[in-house]
Amino acid sequence: MPKLDGKIAVITGGNSGIGLATAKVFVKEGARVYITGRRQAELDAAAALLGPSAKAVQGDVAKPADLDRLYDQIRSDVGRVDVVFANAGVVIPTPLGSLTEEHIDYQLDVNVKGVIWTVQKALPLMGPGGSIILNASIVASKGWANWSVYSASKAAVRNFARTWSSDLRGQGIRVNAISPGVIPSPAHENAAASRDALNSFMEHAASITPLARTGTDEEVAKVVAFLASDDSSFIAASEIFVDGGLAQI
Repeated sequence: MPKLDGKIAVITGGNSGIGLATAKVFVKEGARVYITGRRQAELDAAAALLGPSAKAVQGDVAKPADLDRLYDQIRSDVGRVDVVFANAGVVIPTPLGSLTEEHIDYQLDVNVKGVIWTVQKALPLMGPGGSIILNASIVASKGWANWSVYSASKAAVRNFARTWSSDLRGQGIRVNAISPGVIPSPAHENAAASRDALNSFMEHAASITPLARTGTDEEVAKVVAFLASDDSSFIAASEIFVDGGLAQI
């Protein structure tokens, strides 16, 4: 039997990268998936690729009203949520000295507030056996130049996994975080100053990983699927690092 058979899952930022790769694995494992994204065209293409077990709901996690619309749709369709993968995030590398209020607010609104609203608004639809998975990053514990705001936002996400597990103790809902290493994705392409800069960054990232390569979104997706499954019912408040093809708790 598929490991996620019959589960209702929400994946924010499910129109590309890690989110889309995870949605593919979830559907393969028997889940019914709701994906969100800000860009309608990409979202429609992702939904078509995923097939009838997926439904796309356009929205921005930084806008609580958009998340209300998402969960109202799910409440009307199926009445519950079993899995939440709070995956949506943005990164804009900028050095200290050039930070602006707009730059800070944008990343914190999506990466921190967006995670809070995604999870908090799902809770009324969740029950015992539910799984919440947060997408953090190894940069939460690194000191990479130009990444201060993004790194701080991901450090907050790591802490949410710990504190929310305590908040939800006794409700049968577990909370875990994954911290991927550098995973080639559209987000990195959008953040890079040029193709040469992107290639140089990826080469450096590969050189400092145990297997001398970057990871893939499919590898991350398999870890998320494990945390979403009942096989992981004994794991909560953990952080799983996925770096260069290796996964470790």
